[in-house]
Amino acid sequence: MSNSLDETLSREVAKLINSKPSNCFENAYQAALLTKGAVYVQGFLTFPGEPYAPVEYAWIEVGDSIIDPTLPYIKTNPQELWYFAAQRLNVKKLKAIVDESKEDYPEDDPLPIYGNAPYEYYGDVMLGDREYLEAHQQAQAKCLELNKPKIQQNSNGSVSS
Repeated sequence: MSNSLDETLSREVAKLINSKPSNCFENAYQAALLTKGAVYVQGFLTFPGEPYAPVEYAWIEVGDSIIDPTLPYIKTNPQELWYFAAQRLNVKKLKAIVDESKEDYPEDDPLPIYGNAPYEYYGDVMLGDREYLEAHQQAQAKCLELNKPKIQQNSNGSVSS
């Protein structure tokens, strides 16, 4: 991850779009529509602690900054969040895909968007193209690093975690 999280702008955008705690994809979509120069990004979020696994997630990027409109609802320290992009869509392409999905599959939520077939497996789920698989693998490695058991030596010399 080379981009950095802009906490202040993330919170401002969250207020502007009246973001919701449980739908990062819709939050990022609405933020992309209202933010000049935004790119909608889907991928994975990792952080120390539960669920001890990468979380499928969406945010926007403007230049070198990550703007996360769901940030106000995340209980983790923002400096401990790691974002791994699987795909980036400009607003024009994003709107076209969402509009087409709504027309073709009106009963289904158009978000998230999973790129082009053939789809790859990550974990026990088949979802997303090769870029999704690679982003998931990177996020999983970071998640393992962040959640390594801490080994402690007890006063009697034995080791516990």
